[in-house]
Amino acid sequence: MRVEIVVIDDDPGIRWVLERTLRDEGFVVASAETLQEGVALVESGTPQLLFLDMYLPDGNGMEALSAGRFGAVPVVLLTAQTTFDHAVASYRSGAMEYLPKPFDLDEVRALARRVVSRGRDDADAGRPREAGAPRSTARNEMIVGRSPAMQQLFRTLGRVAASDLTVLITGESGTGKEIVARVLHEESGRSRHPFVAINTAAIPADLLESELFGHEKGAFTGADRARAGLFEQADGGTLFLDEIGDMPLPLQAKLLRVLESGTIQRVGGGRERPVDVRLLAATHCNLPAKIEQGRFRRDLYYRLNVIPVRIPPLRERRDDIPLLAEHFLQEASAELRLDAPILTDGAIEALTRYRWEGNVRELKNVMRRLAVLTPGPAITPNDVALALGGARHEQDDAERLDQAVTRCMQQYIDLLGTETPTDLHRVLLDQVEPALLRLVLGIASGNQVQAANMLGINRNTLRKLLRRYRIDPFAFRTTPQRR
Repeated sequence: MRVEIVVIDDDPGIRWVLERTLRDEGFVVASAETLQEGVALVESGTPQLLFLDMYLPDGNGMEALSAGRFGAVPVVLLTAQTTFDHAVASYRSGAMEYLPKPFDLDEVRALARRVVSRGRDDADAGRPREAGAPRSTARNEMIVGRSPAMQQLFRTLGRVAASDLTVLITGESGTGKEIVARVLHEESGRSRHPFVAINTAAIPADLLESELFGHEKGAFTGADRARAGLFEQADGGTLFLDEIGDMPLPLQAKLLRVLESGTIQRVGGGRERPVDVRLLAATHCNLPAKIEQGRFRRDLYYRLNVIPVRIPPLRERRDDIPLLAEHFLQEASAELRLDAPILTDGAIEALTRYRWEGNVRELKNVMRRLAVLTPGPAITPNDVALALGGARHEQDDAERLDQAVTRCMQQYIDLLGTETPTDLHRVLLDQVEPALLRLVLGIASGNQVQAANMLGINRNTLRKLLRRYRIDPFAFRTTPQRR
């Protein structure tokens, strides 16, 4: 029988898990421990999908992919490196997808079903992509995170960086919207040309048009010479419009015209000037709400929102806080030529529980403060409390139920990437309802009458739900009741 999927990984545990998972889904799977064995498997059978570890005993999987050693076979790169640079490098090498370890087996199943059933439609996925200009990693390193939401963000950015598609970046203040925009530019084919950024909310409305489109001599009082605007300055490169949601409506109409025609007209001038610019925009606003209020043009929103990129706030990715805190602490200590203090477990817990309304920017500033002001060799919870401004910030308010539910649902939707969610009510109900039933049964030690009372439903309804989700109430009999 023809092999459909090949797994190349030197870790026997990972090979076993992937083989078992994929075979349970009905796929014909073969695996190899080394790059040489894997290449031979691919050449002998031409599978429809390859799961490839990045680092193998006899070579680098990504380099082998770039060299075209797997032909047109769609490749999913497996890596323990969960940085944005690795995501971009994976896609540049020709990977169809990359999965950070430890990976979600549901995602593995979904990938296999999608690709193998599609057959050879992705024949070009294994071809190496054209490399762009050498890039700076200084800004890339600031996009740090292992959380599912950040890994999904890395994948989205990796896919669109090399294109000229317009990207709308949304996120709260301090999440790093301009950093993301700079990375998209540096990883694109325009990286040798200018990156020009402007905060549209920081420029008075009567000056913003001249700032963007330029002006001719004598166009207004004080215009003693002609001046090129930011669109012309960014020609061949990237223009980043931050806080686009605060742009005045009349200027929104002129921006839309530029996007549609590819030309600008200076203030006081009559000549149309062609510009070749990739536009990136960002906002902390809810643009659909602004559209309903008549404060943002719907047609402009559709032109900007070609690729939506949402940067999650820090409170939605608390698992990343220890990693970010250590990163910023080491960075600040090196910059200030200080010995970096050690982050104690208590300090990490205090940082993780804090609300971080200023997001990554606030965390970076706090870690710089700690690098300078920590009196001893280790950062304690008290040091963190002082750096955060006193006892009232020592611990974050307990997360409300609605906030926790919203955060978890948002993380689930983020994992869907750019795909449009469908049937969310049923999917989420099937996840939440059995979890609630098990929790209540555990508290009630399997007593169905008590559990039904706690839930506010009758016993027959509870029994139907237990049968539906195949939950055995007797399994909870040994669980002690909550005191």
